Amino acid sequence: MSIWGKIIGGTAGLAIGGPLGALLGLAAGAALDAGVEAGNRTGDATRHVTFTIGVIALAAKMAKADGQVTREEVDAFKQVFRVPPEEMRNVGRVFDMARQHTAGFDAYAKQIADLMRGNKTVLDDLLEALFFIAKADGEVHPNELDYIRAVAQIFGYTKEEIASLVHRHIGADPECPYGVLGVDPKIGDQELKSHYRKLVRETHPDRLIAEGVPNDFIAVATRRAAEINAAYDKIVAERKRTNA
Repeated sequence: MSIWGKIIGGTAGLAIGGPLGALLGLAAGAALDAGVEAGNRTGDATRHVTFTIGVIALAAKMAKADGQVTREEVDAFKQVFRVPPEEMRNVGRVFDMARQHTAGFDAYAKQIADLMRGNKTVLDDLLEALFFIAKADGEVHPNELDYIRAVAQIFGYTKEEIASLVHRHIGADPECPYGVLGVDPKIGDQELKSHYRKLVRETHPDRLIAEGVPNDFIAVATRRAAEINAAYDKIVAERKRTNA
């Protein structure tokens, strides 16, 4: 059974525990205790389902931030997760319940942060996914931006890291290859190459799979890796033309 086939199940919420387990239980029509401590059940399958439910919940809460869910945002969500058509109804139930549930996004974000403690690469990709969805309708609403900043803070990001993330996504020139790599245009060639190789290692899909990231979420890392490679190649080509 795929991870999506496990989203709605009689014992799924109990296996997960915490706010996300309570959310899943509500979506499945079960009465679960939201006070169950998260993190006590860390099997790979449970981690995968917990992470997936967490991202659905955070995406739903972000959709609520600007007051509306657009078709473009829904399509972007489908691109990130590649949800099989036969499972969209189940995923939609979790998404809708998360928007309506009284639990705040901070509870979901904290459970994900605890689950993925020490695995910043996965949290990076989750924030990338939120930005991808937020930008799908052509702009990032100020409330969505404040929301992503708050989630990043819960994940343990510094003010400088959050500022860099925001600048890269909604800076004056979002197509700037230096912004994509998160470096200053004045960076030296060797330092640029070292930084690029570090990003490639951190975002390589095989590494994420080995670290237990759900296969359904690897599309985010794959897209980010392609952006990094394209940005680096563009910078190298521009510098060669300049120095020719």
